Amino acid sequence: MNGPSTNAQRHRRVLSLFLATGLYWGIAAAPAFAQGDQPQAAPDKKPPAASATQANEDQSTDAKPSAQDKAKSKKKRKRRGEFVIAPIPISSPALGSGIVPVVAYIFPLSTADKISPPSVVAATGVVTNNGTRAFALGGQLFFKEDTYEVATGFAKGNLNYDLYGLGSGASQLKLPLNQTGKAFFGQVFRRIGWKFFAGPRFFAGNSLITVRSTDVGSAPLPPDLGFNTTLTALGFGIKRDTRPNRFYATTGTLLTFNADFFSEALGSKYSFQSYNVTFNKYWSLSKNQVLAYNAFACFTGGQPPFYGNCIYGTQNELRGYTAGRYLDRYMLATQYEYRLTLPKRFGLVWFGGVGEVIPGGNQLFRNKNFLPSGGAGVRFEVSKAYHVNLRADFAQGIGSHTWSIGVGEAF
Repeated sequence: MNGPSTNAQRHRRVLSLFLATGLYWGIAAAPAFAQGDQPQAAPDKKPPAASATQANEDQSTDAKPSAQDKAKSKKKRKRRGEFVIAPIPISSPALGSGIVPVVAYIFPLSTADKISPPSVVAATGVVTNNGTRAFALGGQLFFKEDTYEVATGFAKGNLNYDLYGLGSGASQLKLPLNQTGKAFFGQVFRRIGWKFFAGPRFFAGNSLITVRSTDVGSAPLPPDLGFNTTLTALGFGIKRDTRPNRFYATTGTLLTFNADFFSEALGSKYSFQSYNVTFNKYWSLSKNQVLAYNAFACFTGGQPPFYGNCIYGTQNELRGYTAGRYLDRYMLATQYEYRLTLPKRFGLVWFGGVGEVIPGGNQLFRNKNFLPSGGAGVRFEVSKAYHVNLRADFAQGIGSHTWSIGVGEAF
């Protein structure tokens, strides 16, 4: 967590943390091992009588299994899944310093299903020195040979952060806010062909925003300050994922499109629309080198609350900026990342990109709106089976920088 967002966006970041925490899961394997063939007596002859010595040897053999039998028995007892516990430190200009504890269980829903990706259920939270407290529960399940995907989660928290207002926040006064609330999210996808998935989405949540200080100067106050705001949305999503490993992709692409429609008819205080598109592509340059590309676009229509706009610096779009300093109706971001795998489970990355937030489509691609960033990071492999990394990144933007630690790649 690096800053404020809508309840929906905050929950998506927490849920992506769940999916990114897919460390190692045990592939359940309990094959039936055939017994060794026993010598058979000829049908017309009686088997020779066993001597006392032979009987003792047989009893000893039965009582003490061989090393091979022990290895087979150990393999049969292999666990179905794996628990993951990761206390991740956080140092955010928006939320302060603290810890993000993560507990996840990664497992196959069916041991007979060798096609579906591993499922995950998880719990996470955040505790920082500025008074921020939050937790979330959720999961992502794959079943029926990768025919269905179900994602759901619940989040509740109390966030302390600074609001700079719409547009470029470089010269605006900041407003210290406290936002408490809870949210529920659910999504069901079905494969429709050509590796495309599609399905409905649902979001429901409420929040209360108050000012943390009486000395706010001339900073503009948000219109829903002090009111309990309810947001409810129905929507749909489309996804196409050709990555062979979603935890560390070396080839393939990921394309997602999500649309959420908040409406007063559903009980929402605000009526607005939120759209976002993500496209990732990966190239394997060599056995230990990968080039990754990410493009992201966010669009908001209608009359959203301030936290319903596109917020720069969230979901790693882009690293190097304090979340909440730049937000508006439209947002574009694109970045490259070079990933190098080193011996002893270590790795290095270098990344750079550019983006912008804008109030309307007629101001797209204006140079004064560009917000570039760049940086580098260190990786440590915590799962050899799936190449899941613990990452630490330092990024520099215009007038700000960020230091972030997490599980899984940035994109």
